[in-house]
Amino acid sequence: MVQSLFSGQQKRIELMQPHANDQHNNALEAFGRLLAIMGELREQCPWDRKQTMESLRHLTIEETYELSEAILEGEMEEIKKELGDVLLHIVFYASIAAEGGAFTISEVIHSLCEKLIYRHPHIYANEKVEGADGVKRNWEKLKLKENPSRSVLGGVPHALPSLIKAMRVQEKVSKVGLDWLGNSEVWPELEQKMGRLPKEMKPDNGKFAQKGEAEEALGDLLFSLVNYARHIDINPEEALERANKEFIRKFQAVEQKVTQKGEQLTQLSTEELREYWEDGQKG
Repeated sequence: MVQSLFSGQQKRIELMQPHANDQHNNALEAFGRLLAIMGELREQCPWDRKQTMESLRHLTIEETYELSEAILEGEMEEIKKELGDVLLHIVFYASIAAEGGAFTISEVIHSLCEKLIYRHPHIYANEKVEGADGVKRNWEKLKLKENPSRSVLGGVPHALPSLIKAMRVQEKVSKVGLDWLGNSEVWPELEQKMGRLPKEMKPDNGKFAQKGEAEEALGDLLFSLVNYARHIDINPEEALERANKEFIRKFQAVEQKVTQKGEQLTQLSTEELREYWEDGQKG
């Protein structure tokens, strides 16, 4: 069964070097083994039998975040392990669907292959595109052609974290031509948003005059920061996560120093904590 999934690529594989051909055959064997094990687990394991798509959903989200963390850490062994966990979930969902007569893993893979071929006409047809950006623009245009009534932003999940969602929204509209021309336009926009926020504050006590207006101003500033990061080719989600990790590392070092001196964090004054923090920055 697994062999048939890849039969359409057989001629191409035969033209490859023996090493590449061996990798392909090993992949077929490994995937077939995984499908067989999944089938056995669904038949014989009480926990696996009990699972539904709904019960797996939150676990899949957790596994995806674990993969993301492993990628940021650059730990290849962990990445390999987490990729396996994500692959397991894909096969799990497809097995549940097949049991209900909805679709099979073969249909999932064939559908993906057809989509990849259709959306890469510069590889599988005679269309010309300019560089990676041209490929991305063409990809979005082909998606709209498949479903003309669908919004350009229709593919952005509502449940995405806000920072990632802002980046994806900006990327998608840029692919259809709505974008700033470059950093020379983006930075003034960012400065304008930064200038707006203080105007929403009371000068006497530093409190916001209207929380709703201040929230809107801060949201505009964050959205513009994401836009600027995109234009200088920085992923804001990854940048913020690295900042989170660095802050956690530094704060935990402060906790360790406080403990080593026989003190308790909660009993220190703000000034004393700042001294510990500043000493840590010097180190």
